[in-house]
Amino acid sequence: MSKPLLEIVIASTRPGRVGLPVADWVYERAVAHDAFAVEVVDLALVDLPLFDEPQHPMLRHYVHQHTKDWSATIERADAFVFVMPEYNYGFNAALKNALDFLHVEWRYKAVGFVSYGGLAAGTRAVQMLKQVVTALKMVPVFEAVNIPFVTQSLDEQKRLQPNEILTLAAQSMLDELARWTAALETLRQRP
Repeated sequence: MSKPLLEIVIASTRPGRVGLPVADWVYERAVAHDAFAVEVVDLALVDLPLFDEPQHPMLRHYVHQHTKDWSATIERADAFVFVMPEYNYGFNAALKNALDFLHVEWRYKAVGFVSYGGLAAGTRAVQMLKQVVTALKMVPVFEAVNIPFVTQSLDEQKRLQPNEILTLAAQSMLDELARWTAALETLRQRP
């Protein structure tokens, strides 16, 4: 039996972003966890324009190839981890745009959050995003990884050097993602 697919989505598209080393660490933790097949999806490389489909995404009548490709990427996933910054007390526009491009493809999939920022560590952004993902019928897990003052956790090679608290938080989040992904499997049955 194959493992469910976990997609780690790097939400930030800003040059010089810290999301890359954070996502690298999440990827290593997820592979070591061994409950999922794991892939990284970088929104900077996906490079979606501002939502440009003429019909509501619920209908899945996509006319643009970038939307069809994005749909296929999200459709094949069973669960997600969003690696995300906090911008002005909220989550970033690139992530909101990526979510809004699709509808049905997100349904009945568990989602975890790894947020980063300053003192608040992206917590406010995660709280806002939970409202959006539940409207898409996703299931946000309670456990999250919130990295305060993230640049202080990077070494000279710009690799994340997590402390014990972050490592334990990642383990808890992945454990919950595995539980919810298994529990939601029948709802995700594809025709």
